[in-house]
Amino acid sequence: MQRHYVMYYEMSYGLNIEMHKQAEIVKRLSAICAQIIPFLTQEHQQQVLQAVERAKQVTMGELNSIVGQQLQHLSHHASPIPLTPHPSSMPPSSLSGASGTSGLLALSGAVMAQSQLAAKEDRVAQDGDNRERTPSRSVSASPPESPQDEEQTGGTDLKRKREEKDLPGHYDSDEDKSDYNLVVDEDPPSEPGSPSRTPSSRLPPSRREMPESPASIASSRSTTPLKLKDQSLVAFESHPHLRASTISSSLSTIPGGKPAYSFHVSADGQMQPVPFPPDALIGSGIPRHARQLHTLTHGEVVCAVTISNSTQHVYTGGKGCVKVWDVGQPGTKTAVAQLDCLNRDNYIRSCKLLPDGRSLIVGGEASTLSIWDLAAPTPRIKAELTSSAPACYALAISPDAKVCFSCCSDGNIVVWDLQNQTMVRQFQGHTDGASCIDISNYGTKLWTGGLDNTVRCWDLREGRQLQQHDFSSQIFSLGYCPTGEWLAVGMESSNVEILHVTKPDKYQLHLHESCVLSLKFASCGKWFVSTGKDNLLNAWRTPYGASIFQSKESSSVLSCDISVNDKFIVTGSGDKKATVYEVVY
Repeated sequence: MQRHYVMYYEMSYGLNIEMHKQAEIVKRLSAICAQIIPFLTQEHQQQVLQAVERAKQVTMGELNSIVGQQLQHLSHHASPIPLTPHPSSMPPSSLSGASGTSGLLALSGAVMAQSQLAAKEDRVAQDGDNRERTPSRSVSASPPESPQDEEQTGGTDLKRKREEKDLPGHYDSDEDKSDYNLVVDEDPPSEPGSPSRTPSSRLPPSRREMPESPASIASSRSTTPLKLKDQSLVAFESHPHLRASTISSSLSTIPGGKPAYSFHVSADGQMQPVPFPPDALIGSGIPRHARQLHTLTHGEVVCAVTISNSTQHVYTGGKGCVKVWDVGQPGTKTAVAQLDCLNRDNYIRSCKLLPDGRSLIVGGEASTLSIWDLAAPTPRIKAELTSSAPACYALAISPDAKVCFSCCSDGNIVVWDLQNQTMVRQFQGHTDGASCIDISNYGTKLWTGGLDNTVRCWDLREGRQLQQHDFSSQIFSLGYCPTGEWLAVGMESSNVEILHVTKPDKYQLHLHESCVLSLKFASCGKWFVSTGKDNLLNAWRTPYGASIFQSKESSSVLSCDISVNDKFIVTGSGDKKATVYEVVY
């Protein structure tokens, strides 16, 4: 009886191992498809995508029949079948159509199935010999390797390699600590590898993410800093179904264009690669690239940046202060003023200039917003606005500069009268922290994103919610196109989605490899930029997302702004500096 029990145990264990192997094969074949498909023509890409969808619906009976036919076909061919070690080594000319791709997949599947059957027979025979020699082996003995071990050796090593390639430093570096939690501990010696944050940060992966980042946000239910273990490895692969369509950066320079990264999503959820128009990257108002002009060494992780309308001054928000920089002249930059805000150890989350450039509003990890008088001989606080929420994650100013909107950690959107310094209204709806905000160019509608995975539109005249868009990921950033119709949304999942404000159509962009932490439209509305935990600054064409240019910084890029004349871009990063770029047309 015991021998039978051991035999059934080993059989079930072997089947479990086979299941994990097959799952790993599926993952790798999906990655191969994602790398091969972009080399095909648009017509063939669509054919392959349809074939892949069809493959997902194959029943077990159909699958067994296909495998049987492939094995029978292989058994009639004595000559070995050459297989390329990695899809990236295949010349594009070999991918002439969808039939070639399906043939490769079928061939790979057949060969793998044949080799696994042979290995399985060998293992069964060996197990039989072992049972004859050791009939009294204990049932409780642990197997040589567990299914978890199998999964880790197959998938985790791959994840770790990708993560290490993307994040050049260790987890206790300033860069990693600045990624996305309400509180950032940028002092490696004191707390190595355990950045502090309040639950449910702005970009904070409350469920799965990452090392620390100032751009993250606190939960509406607690403001007590917590110690969060590094989970960036897990967070990096928390959306494998989305990562499958993300192409490695090494392929982005292939002659003939980047792999498919922009997809149109129809009302019924069908995704199709976007064929960009001939004038996607040319024409009036479309940049060619961006040239780095200045590096502003702030000294703390820069969670907020803004540039004046005159482009003379840049404001950088870090821990406990906003620094003012004169960027009108070339040369090494030192701050011309320091505005001490909030508490010394609390991060600034947002700073906004009024259109006249004479006042600056600052919010962050405190219940109070500070209004600074910049026209005074020495900048000073001229008013403070206090709410019941423990933190403010984002700010917006109405076009007439009479009203300020603050996104609070309790999910409320507070409306402030700037002339009387009073609270006039609260928009309630988000069930977790409200992380980002933008206002329509006419000042009649407000768009907000939250850690509750929703984007909401509010009517400012009637004081009610007009729309709600639900997502499967936390919302970290958004921007409303100044020319109307389109709303860009940056996700914790690494996607950027461009929503039409009145139609169900949208575009989905897949160039970022990690959280999209900030996003800003150019004043002309023809392009916008997004930044991420993957150290990237991406510039996109509105609305379909053709990649205009890309800049790689040395750390996570937490914040960004574009000058009102669309000639300069400013970014704030996790390595305690801000960068000023000149946009070249």
